[in-house]
Amino acid sequence: MPTRREFIKQVSVVAGAGVALAGLGLPSSFVLAAAEGRWFMPDEGERHERAFIAFGAQDAIWEDFTEDVQEALGRIARTIARYEPLTVYCRPGERSLAEEFCGTSNVTYVTAALDDIWMRDISANFVVDDKNGLGAVDFNFSGWGNKQQHAKDAKIARRVADEAQATYIRSELVGEGGGIEVDGHGTAIMTESCWVNANRNPGWSRAEVEAQLKARLGLRKIIWLPGIKGKDITDAHVDFYARFVKPGVVIANLDTDPRSYDHTVTLAHLEILKKATDADGRPLQIHTVSPPLNPRSSKFSKGNPDFAAGYINYFVINGAVIAPEFGDKAADKKALDLLRQLYPEREVVQLNIDAIAAGGGGIHCVTSHQPA
Repeated sequence: MPTRREFIKQVSVVAGAGVALAGLGLPSSFVLAAAEGRWFMPDEGERHERAFIAFGAQDAIWEDFTEDVQEALGRIARTIARYEPLTVYCRPGERSLAEEFCGTSNVTYVTAALDDIWMRDISANFVVDDKNGLGAVDFNFSGWGNKQQHAKDAKIARRVADEAQATYIRSELVGEGGGIEVDGHGTAIMTESCWVNANRNPGWSRAEVEAQLKARLGLRKIIWLPGIKGKDITDAHVDFYARFVKPGVVIANLDTDPRSYDHTVTLAHLEILKKATDADGRPLQIHTVSPPLNPRSSKFSKGNPDFAAGYINYFVINGAVIAPEFGDKAADKKALDLLRQLYPEREVVQLNIDAIAAGGGGIHCVTSHQPA
């Protein structure tokens, strides 16, 4: 099993965002005007109508890990379905297989062509308005800047929007849902390395990117973290660095391993967050959690620089928080205790998702949701 950085070279890519847009029959400048009323993205902790997963692992990308990834997706799916309805997207020929892993109780299946599993990035980004309308923003998924095949995944946001009967809103930006973190009250945290990057939005200044994000997501303020380009396939999605627990409260990743490139990155992020205020001028209350220093040794983690052993990438659902565990008893417990403290009204469920972490992702990366 190669690392993601290695197998990026092995898969075909769509030859640019412009080609992807043209392939969908729409010019790159196309943006659907929002209906009357102001769209805004709710906080993930608000009640969900349903959650989504893409059961899309394939041998061309995951090689020997494909079945392990499917098992991990199944664990996540069955856990979600205990708390809220789940929609699983799967290939037409894999419906029975998906049901075997993900179950059928409280689960709906939709068949669609898929490239991979990263539902957070390929799905619609739901917004609501002041008249109870539902919108779905499409940020033109490009395989994280044309690093991986994505022609099929690029069509999923529109499909999700149609299935939800939401107003389809196409952004002029290229980006991913994993690069978006909001408090539901007008404040967002984003990484510059992801959004202000020529591999996605060439020629766009940070001010122009910010204006478009504010317009599409109903934001009043964006707290920009530098992130880091080129170290992982996403160019440092924010959902591995900082998350809103609720307005004014943030949980941040603090990498304490001086050998890790993220050590310096997370220290810099922490300094920015400590000095930041939200859209209403309130200073942020910051809680930190550190990755495990001794994750279990396995075929997924051993010798894999892309193994994503971080606790930040959890998913908040109705009545629960689904979080990872990595076999480091002390670190796992510390993360569990902190999440229980921060989400006292929810059950915190820890799952082994090492196979997904082997591809550089986590629970939040492979899920998305529709607000109630």
